[in-house]
Order: sequence, then C-alpha cells, then structure tokens
Amino acid sequence: MAFCSSQSPYLNPGIPFSGKIQGGLQDGLKITINGTVLYCNGTRFAVNFHSGYSDKDIAFHFNPRFEEGGYVVCNTKQNGTWGPEERKMHMPFQMGHPFELCFLVDSGDFKVTVNGSHFVQYSHRVPFHRVDTLSVTGAVQLSFIGFQNTRVSLTQPAFSTVQFSQTARVPPKPKGRNPKSTGVWPVNSAPITQTVIHTVHSTPGQPFPGQPFPQNPVIPPVVYPTLTYPVPFFTSIPGGLYPSKSIFVSGTVLPTAQRFHINLRSGSDIAFHLNPRFDENVVVRNTQINSSWGSEERSLSRQMPFARGRSFSVWITCEGYGLKVAVDGQHLLEYSHRLKNLPAINSLEVGGDVQLTHVQA
Repeated sequence: MAFCSSQSPYLNPGIPFSGKIQGGLQDGLKITINGTVLYCNGTRFAVNFHSGYSDKDIAFHFNPRFEEGGYVVCNTKQNGTWGPEERKMHMPFQMGHPFELCFLVDSGDFKVTVNGSHFVQYSHRVPFHRVDTLSVTGAVQLSFIGFQNTRVSLTQPAFSTVQFSQTARVPPKPKGRNPKSTGVWPVNSAPITQTVIHTVHSTPGQPFPGQPFPQNPVIPPVVYPTLTYPVPFFTSIPGGLYPSKSIFVSGTVLPTAQRFHINLRSGSDIAFHLNPRFDENVVVRNTQINSSWGSEERSLSRQMPFARGRSFSVWITCEGYGLKVAVDGQHLLEYSHRLKNLPAINSLEVGGDVQLTHVQA
C-alpha cells in the first residue's frame, strides 16, 4: 500500500482502542495522541505498535506506570515473548491532566515527546515497516490520534478524491479586544494542501461521538499536515458552517501566555470569539458585528480547562441553535448563534500566545 502523507485522524476513540496505520510505519511518520490520564481505571496505560491485530508481535510497547513513584517501561514482544525492559525512571504524565504524546518514526528508532518536550528514544528491535496497527489501553481517555508525514513536501495526496489547494493569506490586523499576535507570516507562504478527511456529527446527549459522519462531498473538510503553523493562523472554512460541521484545533499554550483566541469569522465580523485569558483565569466568548463587541459570556460549568505550558485540543461543533465546544474531549460550553447566516461564517483565525500542532476546518 502506498504511504499517505496524511491519514485521517481518529477522533474521540474509545478505550481499548485498536486502529490501522495506513501504509504501515514509514521513516518520518509522526503520530500524535491527545488525551487525559484518568484517576479511576488503574495505574497504567499503554500505547502499542503491532504487526497486525495480534498482541504476539509488538514492535514498541510504551507503558507509563504510576506505581512506585512513576516510571515508563519500553519493550518489544516477538512471537509472544517479551524482550528486556527499558525503564525511564521519570513520569511525564499526571493523573487527571491532559497530555500530548508524539511518536516520530526514524530510521533507527522511535523518538518520543510528551507535551512538546523530548522524553525518550527507543531503538528498533524489529523492522518497523512490518507495523501496521496502533492500540491504546488502560487508564486514559483519548480525544485525538493524528498522523503526519514529516519527510515529504506539501503536495496533493494521491488518495484524495477531491483535490484543491489554496495559498495561506495574512489576516487583517485584529481590532478591539483580540490579543496581540505573537508571530508573523513568512514573506513567501507556500501553498497549503487540503486533504479530504472524515469529521463526526453529534446527537442529543452525545455531543462528541467517535463515529464518522459523511460530509458534503463537494465541500470537504481540510487538514493541514504541516509541522509548524504561523501565528496568527488564518484559513477558510469551505462551505462555511452548517449543522454537524466540526472544527478541530490543537496546540500548546506558551509558558508565559496571557491570552489566545480562536475566531470564526464572517467577513470583517467575528461570529464566535473564544478567548482564554490566563491573566484573568477565564474563557471569554463574544461576537463582534460592525467593529462593535456584544455582551461577553464568561461563566463555565467547570474549571478553566487551559493552562500555561500545556497542550490542548479544542473541538467546535455547529448545531442549528448554536455551537458546542469541547476541550480535551470533555464538553465545556454552548454558545447560541448571534449571526444567523451560517454559510457566511467561512473563515477561521487563531492568534495569541499558542503554538499550533493541528488544524482541521
């Protein structure tokens, strides 16, 4: 099977999870897992890279264990027999806290980072190209598993049935209460490839299920397989908003962050302004029409879900009455539409004190 530059992500997969890696592991493939460590379901979790669905052959077993002060076991199983353990006597995960775990496949080893920091390297004991399955078990809740090919340039993927590209555009200078931007666009922005993927739809009582929802085939959602995103980041939402449309943004809050924002725009208006403010410990929501802000919404049913120096994933789902927002896989808030022309809400902007890792619009 030909290697795809960007496999469709798994969104909100259940635990235990087992899923195929399209084309198998390849040099340069980066797999990102966002989730939260749970308190109640044991003291361990594991990420396994298999040859097939059988657990007799595991090329890489990554196993955080919270007992005895916390440590991480790495190992390989061949023909049902474990090899010698490699233990990292440090625990980068915290129970009850979200995490971003990345595996970069290199020719000689797996390079593992946790919350943006290098954690461990694990040398290949078996040929990694045999691996075509990923599984996750144990005391975790997952919100996202994504795939990126870091060795290829941004070209149209062969497996996409609808192919089109656009050049990234510099957004207009933010006005009003938008946070001051912390980055600039490169002078010559390369075209960004848009790749067909699946998103999900929601039903009452299940705001963010994990089953695929077939989008309008003429106006597919997009995923950007770039390694770095300029901030502020600005892109179109093909077809605008409509009921069941989902938007996904993940990244890391800068350690010295004051504020950042995610804006859904309709021309010069901001239909939805999501604005975590660390200087006030609040998540502000608002709408700006004709350069004038409306009334702010600040109350939340739970604590501030964002933290300085930590990774996050934000999932915005459009419904007929408004927007539903989940952070790190947990429902956070709802926001009633103030601009009713949903198809005209057709651009996404992210700015402020963040580093982005994945955008799906």
